[in-house]
Amino acid sequence: MEFKRTLFVNPPSWQGFDGGAGSRYQAKREVRSFWFPTWLAQPAALIEGSRLVDAPPHGQSLDDVVRIARDYEVVILHTSAPTLRGDAALAEALRSQNRDLQIGLVGAHAAVLPEETLRASEAIDFVGRKEFDFTCRDVALGKPLAEIDGLSFRKDGSIVHNPERALIADFDELPSVMDVYARDLEIERYFIGYLKHPYVSHYTGRGCPAQCTFCLWPQTVGGHRYRAKSPAAVAREMAHAQRLFPQVKEFFFDDDTFTAYQPRAREIARELGKLGITWSCNARANVNRETLKTMRDNGLRLLLVGYESGVQGILDNIKKGIRIEEAREFTRNCRELGITIHGTFILGLPGETPETIRQTIEFAKSLDVFSIQVSLAAPYPGTELYRQAKENGWIREGADLVDGHGQQTAALEYDGLTRDQIFAAVERFYKAYYFRPRPIARMVGEMLGDWEMMKRRLREGAEFFRFLRLRSAES
Repeated sequence: MEFKRTLFVNPPSWQGFDGGAGSRYQAKREVRSFWFPTWLAQPAALIEGSRLVDAPPHGQSLDDVVRIARDYEVVILHTSAPTLRGDAALAEALRSQNRDLQIGLVGAHAAVLPEETLRASEAIDFVGRKEFDFTCRDVALGKPLAEIDGLSFRKDGSIVHNPERALIADFDELPSVMDVYARDLEIERYFIGYLKHPYVSHYTGRGCPAQCTFCLWPQTVGGHRYRAKSPAAVAREMAHAQRLFPQVKEFFFDDDTFTAYQPRAREIARELGKLGITWSCNARANVNRETLKTMRDNGLRLLLVGYESGVQGILDNIKKGIRIEEAREFTRNCRELGITIHGTFILGLPGETPETIRQTIEFAKSLDVFSIQVSLAAPYPGTELYRQAKENGWIREGADLVDGHGQQTAALEYDGLTRDQIFAAVERFYKAYYFRPRPIARMVGEMLGDWEMMKRRLREGAEFFRFLRLRSAES
């Protein structure tokens, strides 16, 4: 097969902005944080001679991307709801340099709003909808756009939507993204506060059977059926990753819910144990003790757990499918087994009130997990939360998902709870959680035991307080 010269780009946006091609939600974080661009690396792995540019962590500007693109025939940009305007401007800059360049956009926003995405600029030739890996490959092979499933494109001044592409059934057939990482990325530029450095993250599968109304990827790209690589294929890929990245201290499995099928998770854990690697993953707060112990015994260090709220009514409103007591038992099991938890919470979900915010803060303090992340409810187009917000008037006119710095804003408000109150509650949550003796003691103990960790935590602490000051100025 002969491919067109194809460039994949996670475009530059706000300094420190994470969210184009890898992260769970699109925003600048409290401290410098970047996830690996797996969504772009996977189609890049399918196309011989392609290149992946992940501009934000590598500090590459629009001019840098335009310069690199001179050598390519196809450029595919990953876009998102907050960045579409800037991504369209990049497409126009690319077009002004090369009138014959094919320019496409992919990502969750493009998947659910292909026409709006195409209308963002005349420079955009096509949009890859849903799961776009093989859609991008077909474009790179030079197939006529009209014959490519999952594609929306311009034709004679109008927009044509081709039939949907079937979701990938056999993930074992996909080439590893690790070779793309090794070829195109500097892995030391990627940081996540709760993961060891350097780390590498990727997916072993897509889709999530949970029905959470706010979650972006299952509702827009991956679907609700968990389709994944076999344990044997995961083991082969991780052995390959070990050879490519001997300096990596931790591997993170970023599947929406790596523990969705617990027998598979246990089988993979046993394979990873043979390799002797340290690893972490996403998990729901309902993993049984047997699975937790098997994973712990085979190298698991940390679980990233979405608790979201400490109020059962709110969990029910968002179809979380988790009971508060279930989450407490899970957390106790992890503590007894020595598994670290980074817990995530969301403020401003349907049913939120000043009292439920207080209850969630107290719930988080009672769990006392190692570290937390507090986000604002983000109604992304294509999610049930977005539909509910539009129908009920929860989104105030002119509300944006991020501010002029790329920081999350409170986009939703309710009777008795304003956007400003929700926004201010994030800072209150962080202070109430971290300014306690036990979290402080944990952090100090971690720093005293490792000079490199001390330098890292001091840097992150300075970034965190700058984040709080910026939020105070915004409010």
